[in-house]
Amino acid sequence: MNIGYKIAGVLFLIMLIGGSFSYWYYTDSQETIKTLTESNAKLETAISINEQTISELEESYADSKVQLRDLNIRLQEIRIQNGELVKKFAEHNIGYLAQSKPGLVENIINNASDKVSRCFEILGGSPLTDKEKEAKSAKEFNSECSWLWPGNSSTARP
Repeated sequence: MNIGYKIAGVLFLIMLIGGSFSYWYYTDSQETIKTLTESNAKLETAISINEQTISELEESYADSKVQLRDLNIRLQEIRIQNGELVKKFAEHNIGYLAQSKPGLVENIINNASDKVSRCFEILGGSPLTDKEKEAKSAKEFNSECSWLWPGNSSTARP
């Protein structure tokens, strides 16, 4: 055998091994690219979902802050109303009056109870009567829940 054939055979074998390695590297790289592309698509979907969730949570948090502010305002209004009631009770010694003038106290309590009942009806959504609509002041509207008077500028009717 001629040395030229041997060199050609070795070169052919080297080319065959190099070509096989190149083919294997190419197909393996394509598989890796495919896997990475699929993983990237999943990650992009996850990122999109996370961003949407964060956005919804931020909106929910903002809504919660508004609701909390409104509740705090209403709580302050209720505290003011409770203060008014405490002042009313402090002005009168109902026990003493009930003993000395039971008929008068009975009428006062019955009238106040009727007015309070009407307050609950209004809070429950009952429409205002003509007399209530025509009231010129909160006391004329209902002295037990004057804060519900539509003309009251400090608080709005629920």
